[in-house]
Amino acid sequence: MTALPAETSRDAEPVRLFKSDFMEFFTHISPVTVIVMWVPVTAYLIYAAIRSAVGTAFPWRIPVGIVAGLILWTIAEYTLHRWLFHYHPKTQAEERIFYLFHGVHHDQPQDKTRLVMPLPVSIPLAGIFYGLFYLVMGLLVNLPAWINPLMAGFIIGYLFYDLTHYATHHFPMRGPIGKYLKRHHMMHHYKDPEKRFGVSNPFWDIVFGTLDEDTQKKPAAG
Repeated sequence: MTALPAETSRDAEPVRLFKSDFMEFFTHISPVTVIVMWVPVTAYLIYAAIRSAVGTAFPWRIPVGIVAGLILWTIAEYTLHRWLFHYHPKTQAEERIFYLFHGVHHDQPQDKTRLVMPLPVSIPLAGIFYGLFYLVMGLLVNLPAWINPLMAGFIIGYLFYDLTHYATHHFPMRGPIGKYLKRHHMMHHYKDPEKRFGVSNPFWDIVFGTLDEDTQKKPAAG
C-alpha cells in the first residue's frame, strides 16, 4: 500500500492504492460491471420469490417486500456514508484504511473508475445484509418468504444509488430532480463533506439535520 498523498490531486492520474498490480486492479471498476453483476442477482431473487409463491393467494409480500427493501437501502446508504465512510480516523492505520474506503474518492472525485462500489466491497456487504435479513425474517420472526423480496429491493436501491452517484459526477443530469441531486452531491464534495450524505435522495439528511439550507433552494436552470 502506498503512503497517503500529501495533498489533493483532483486532475492527476488516479492515485495508486496498492503496490501489487493484482490488488490495484480491483480498486477500479466500471458502472457497467455493477449492472452486469447485480441485475441478474436481483432478477433471480424476484424469480425465486415468485416461484415460492406459486399456488398461493396473490403474493402481495413480493411488491411490498421490494418497496421495503428500497426504503431499507436508503437508510443503509445514509448510515454507511455518514458514519462509516466519513469516520474520523484516530490512528495512522485507520487513516490508511478509510482512505481506501472513501478518502480517495474525495481526493479525486472525478476519477471515473472509482465512482461505484468495487466488487470486493459490494459482495461482502451484500452477504452481510442478506445474512441480517435471514436472521431477522427467517429466524426471529419466522417469515422466510420475505427474505428474497427484501433483498431484491435492497439491491435495486443500491443500483440506483451507485448509478446516480456516477451520473452526478459525469452526466449533466437533466430535469429538476436530476439537477437537484447533482447539486446536492457536488455541494457535499466542494462545500462541506460533513453535510448532504444522501446521494440517491436527501430524505435522511432532512431527518437528521445534515441538509444545508442552500440545497433546499431550487437549482438554477441550465
